[in-house]
Parts: sequence; C-alpha cells; structure tokens
Amino acid sequence: MKVLIVESEDGLALVWARHLERLGMTVKHARTQSAALERLRIWRADVIILNLMLTDGSALAVADYASYRLPDARVIFVTNTSFFSDGSIFSFAPNACAFVQSATPPEDLAAIVEYNGPA
Repeated sequence: MKVLIVESEDGLALVWARHLERLGMTVKHARTQSAALERLRIWRADVIILNLMLTDGSALAVADYASYRLPDARVIFVTNTSFFSDGSIFSFAPNACAFVQSATPPEDLAAIVEYNGPA
C-alpha cells in the first residue's frame, strides 16, 4: 500500500512513517500543499494522511486535488485543534474517511490506514 503523509512537522511525519513502513507500506512525505500536489501528480497514493492545519498551503486543496486526480484514494485528516470537531470535514471532503487528533498513537493511526486502504 502507498501512503502519502502531508505534514509540516518533520518529526511527527517520521514517527508515523516508521510505523507504517514496519507494516510493509511504502511511504512518502510532503511538507506543503505544493509539495503534496507535485507528489500526487507522479505517485499514486492509496491513502493520504493529511494535517488539516498545514503551515504552508491548504489541506482542503490537497484533498480536493486528490479527489479529482485519485478518486479511489482515501484521506485521513489529522489535527491538533478543535476545528471541524463537529464532523463537518466529511461534507467538505468526500474522500475523507477519518478525522483524528495529531496526538493519536502512531500504532492506532497505522491501524486506521490499514483499515481504509485497498483490500
């Protein structure tokens, strides 16, 4: 399974990537909206772990692009805020399959990725 992590904080992305790679997944990392869009142009991710609050760019733009370019890709939104805590993210991003806190244990996030990835 191919997973794209879109996360501005390198340390957090590395922790997530290591857990996913231990499960046999291929992982790429992008820090910004533009880097994520470029990565999605050339690499077909099955699952995208996407920080809702990117420091450079819009997470919703990345999700929208993925919805158009990779309609089967699933997006797992992560955040460290209460923004969208009412679940409304699912009405803004039809490819959203989960919405979790950034502090979610990496092994739990890996399980969510496994569950939502291709069969």
